[in-house]
Amino acid sequence: MIAGMFEQDLAAYIIFGLIVNFVFSILFGLYLSKNIGLEQMMRSKGEREQSLFVKLSLFIPYVKMFITLYRVAILQIYFLNRGYTHQEYWIYLTHNEET
Repeated sequence: MIAGMFEQDLAAYIIFGLIVNFVFSILFGLYLSKNIGLEQMMRSKGEREQSLFVKLSLFIPYVKMFITLYRVAILQIYFLNRGYTHQEYWIYLTHNEET
């Protein structure tokens, strides 16, 4: 037993968490590309790398999904509700702060 559950159950939670993460990530990517445009996204993409926490969170069930949902909330609350565009959010997401 690991953390109070059998190994098979833990593996099932991890696999389901990964599937849900990819579904949310794909849907969020499609939403952004629909509102910005794929060509514009490619032209304005920065060189910002994801933090180590985000890379490691892929191995913890559901954490990466919550990070994607957090990004959706930032887009809605901070950017769209304040009159910024999807393009400005994309630049914020993909560029380093010093540029």
